[in-house]
Amino acid sequence: MVSKNTICVWYDGTALDAAQFYAETFPNSAVGAVHRAPGDYPSGNEGDVMTVEFTVMGIPCVGLNGGPMFKHSEAFSFQVTTDDQPETDRVWNAIIGNGGQASQCGWCKDKWGLSWQITPRALIDAIADPDHAAAKRAFEAMMRMTKIDIAMIDAARRG
Repeated sequence: MVSKNTICVWYDGTALDAAQFYAETFPNSAVGAVHRAPGDYPSGNEGDVMTVEFTVMGIPCVGLNGGPMFKHSEAFSFQVTTDDQPETDRVWNAIIGNGGQASQCGWCKDKWGLSWQITPRALIDAIADPDHAAAKRAFEAMMRMTKIDIAMIDAARRG
């Protein structure tokens, strides 16, 4: 059953593949109902997977196989808050290692073009440090990173 408020993510025929990857990669994630088209539609045929209900870390989503006309952008991303470096590495490496692409400051894209922010709690805490100089040092360190290195953030915060 679809939640009252659900994120709909557009795919070009790969919604089921994406949902299965997310379910395998993230805790509290699963693939739900798979709905096939009851008739032909502009980007598919009767019987093709049209929508996939799934959750990503408890967030209800629907993957819509809408075709090639719309692409993902950084204007929408999933932000994954990690507790330590091993979790940060595991999530980052899963996305990058499955055809994804690294970006800056803990951002990356999965192979379907969806953006992810892999954000350790230590980074959030460092940037919110009431000591402005410490927060600035941590922020400047982050700006030079792709995947976030918690030890480097902590060292920058300490000065």
